[in-house]
Amino acid sequence: MTQPSLPELLHAAVTAVGGTERPGQVAMAEAVAEAIDDGAHLLVQAGTGTGKSLGYLVPALAHGERVVVATATLALQRQLVERDLPRTVEALHPLLRRRPEFAMLKGRSNYLCLHRLHEGVPQDEEEGLFDQFEAAAPTSKLGQDLLRLRDWSDETETGDRDDLTPGVSDRAWSQVSVSSRECLGATKCAYGAECFAEAARERAKLAEVIVTNHALLAIDAIEGAPVLPQHEVLIVDEAHELVSRVTGVATGELTPGQVNRAVRRAAKLVNEKAADQLQTAAEGFERLMELALPGRLEEIPEDLGYALMALRDACRTVISGIGSTRDKSVQDEDAVRKQALASVESVHDVAERITHGSEWDVVWYERHEPRGGAAYRHSGASLRVAPMSVSGLLREKLFTDRSVVLTSATLKLGGDFNGVGASLGLGPEGAEGDDLPQWKGVDVGSPFDYPRQGILYVAKHLARPARDGDRKDMLDELTELIQAAGGRTLGLFSSMRGAQLAAEELRSRIPEYPILLQGEETLGELIKSFAADPRTCLFGTLSLWQGVDVPGPSCQLVVMDKIPFPRPDDPLMSARQKAVEEAGGNGFMAVAATHAALLMAQGAGRLVRASGDRGVVAVLDPRLATARYGSYLKASMPDFWYTTDRNQVRKSLAAIDAAAKQTEAAATE
Repeated sequence: MTQPSLPELLHAAVTAVGGTERPGQVAMAEAVAEAIDDGAHLLVQAGTGTGKSLGYLVPALAHGERVVVATATLALQRQLVERDLPRTVEALHPLLRRRPEFAMLKGRSNYLCLHRLHEGVPQDEEEGLFDQFEAAAPTSKLGQDLLRLRDWSDETETGDRDDLTPGVSDRAWSQVSVSSRECLGATKCAYGAECFAEAARERAKLAEVIVTNHALLAIDAIEGAPVLPQHEVLIVDEAHELVSRVTGVATGELTPGQVNRAVRRAAKLVNEKAADQLQTAAEGFERLMELALPGRLEEIPEDLGYALMALRDACRTVISGIGSTRDKSVQDEDAVRKQALASVESVHDVAERITHGSEWDVVWYERHEPRGGAAYRHSGASLRVAPMSVSGLLREKLFTDRSVVLTSATLKLGGDFNGVGASLGLGPEGAEGDDLPQWKGVDVGSPFDYPRQGILYVAKHLARPARDGDRKDMLDELTELIQAAGGRTLGLFSSMRGAQLAAEELRSRIPEYPILLQGEETLGELIKSFAADPRTCLFGTLSLWQGVDVPGPSCQLVVMDKIPFPRPDDPLMSARQKAVEEAGGNGFMAVAATHAALLMAQGAGRLVRASGDRGVVAVLDPRLATARYGSYLKASMPDFWYTTDRNQVRKSLAAIDAAAKQTEAAATE
């Protein structure tokens, strides 16, 4: 029997999910199939509305090899596991004559721990375990969350936190979950046979398609022991997020609170000398953290270096001795010991990494305003260490022994894939070299007619924004644009302070248009309210640039207050920029402009989410029209019709608003 063709398979899958085949989706599927067949690497830019999940799932399922799909957001993971994969597998079954299994796999702390739930949580202040259900007042938010979790544990089949709706607070979840370091292990745990995390791993071992997240993919690459099953194909969706997610996983942090917690947990599990040594080292570290000034530490100050070495050595002593002291009065001693060991090892590893002083690491000190009074006075002080770049790590760990497909709506920055490719450890497209993975970039376009559906307006007449300066002219412009649009505005700000000031000012200027502000409600509730009332505006910062999907008339004006360059005092970004310059490159373009281009591409992508959407992306920063790097940034955004004519834009917004109101009126008749 002849194998079904890729177009046949894609048609069956698209029909099953109720979609429409698009040229870009077909082109993507063909490119992915070719890359998998050749064992090659592929970067695919697929615009919003292309249907890219089927564009990679169909060729991957057709090939028959095990595939890992890693995504950045929970929403896409759910879409894949609950919608796209079940329907696609059923649709392809008659053609492929097999029904591929699929499974979701996340880090251990995402799953309910039955040992924690039934035996209690090791406490810092006392030897035994504490019953969180008795300790939390049943009328408190924590108590209610814990009771819900106990009831849910009897119903859930997965134990996956994301399957619990509505969700619970991080504090409540921490009472019933463990990290991989704290886990007793299936063979040593009384609940090992029923463990949700172990069950998820077993399902993944048997599955042909494993859906996971960028964080677990990063852990798999960074840690010595693999956490993902062996696979022949890796597909990274939302790939524009990968570098930041891997950087986050590879970043270490030390805080006084974290160190003191390790001291308390270890105190009664080691001999008095070892406990005193760790206590003394913790006190020395805490004193220095109170004195330190924020910023990058290109060289570790001598006194801090000594404090970190003392902390590292004390942790090493505790780790060596933590198994030698046994105390039968401690309830569930193995769990208490495992939690203490995890805390001390975490402190040791970061202290060791900083004192080791790799030239490839960036170390900096941060202090935020303390929260909640004296008990939390050190909560904002932290010492952090992150890799200067993760490109070498990704080149070595990601692009070996498997075919890798990376896809997103925003991978071409400034007109080509080389900027994103470099951040992933890839050389220029087509470059030859023994240590350079070979790859190809493909842009399959978008089903939307961007020049007809949207306008890119740059307010060229405004003053150049100054850092933290008063921008009355920008607020005047924003007010006029919102009035012309009849509300319907998503305001993307480069800082939370800017969003707050604009919301406060415009609420008094134009009270007839409700203005929602990020942080005043959960993001989900804000987006729901924004979508429900076309007169409403939503203002916010980073997560709104990438996380809002509101097709239709509620979002017809997307405003960016200024080009979102990283802050000049951002330790990691400034260190990366300096490193590029020292190597003879253009640090500003390679780091700051690339960062801004990615955000602006994502932000502009909020405007057109469906074929009937119309509107304006307004950038209230004249540099996009006047600076030399402006053309690079514009080339990274959708190909909207471009203008700097403020009067034309107001007329266009008014016309779009009038058409939307007509449609809304007709719908209510």
